[in-house]
Amino acid sequence: MPHHYQDLITLFDDCFLADYNTCLRGGYPEPEYLPADASEPHHRILFTRDYFRSALHEVAHWCVAGPERRLLPDFGYWYAPDGRSAEQQRTFEQVEVKPQALELIFCLAAGHRFDVSTDNLSGEATDPAPFRARVREQARAYLSGGLGERPQRYSAALLAHYRPGVAWSALLDEV
Repeated sequence: MPHHYQDLITLFDDCFLADYNTCLRGGYPEPEYLPADASEPHHRILFTRDYFRSALHEVAHWCVAGPERRLLPDFGYWYAPDGRSAEQQRTFEQVEVKPQALELIFCLAAGHRFDVSTDNLSGEATDPAPFRARVREQARAYLSGGLGERPQRYSAALLAHYRPGVAWSALLDEV
């Protein structure tokens, strides 16, 4: 089945616009989360251009963020840009394990290829293998121990749309 970013928008908005006043939108030069304000009544998850994986990654960050953080631009986090030192990269990877584990689950549900994103092309070289292992371990923990309500809802919608008839339990075998 083809993977169109517009499907992700439709599925997300069907799942969350009414209950969480949050919409997913593509076509932006950089990803960003913006809470509702005087000029925009909805919270907005903005993803890069029309990139399927960017949309899933940003949704994963939204799923990790608690209610207070969802009221802050970019969930109140500071982002260290590309060009990080090895120590900064380790800190980045610690913060990224949970969202990238959810992104992995979303990719599995959608039948889309996944690999971790170290997002540090011009920084100090590090071995991505330990990070990859931690992301997969966290994904297995989520799938065996239960996802939160939002990631469960979205991954179920992805699975029904992209892989109808595939049992939820099959995702654990694919991690």
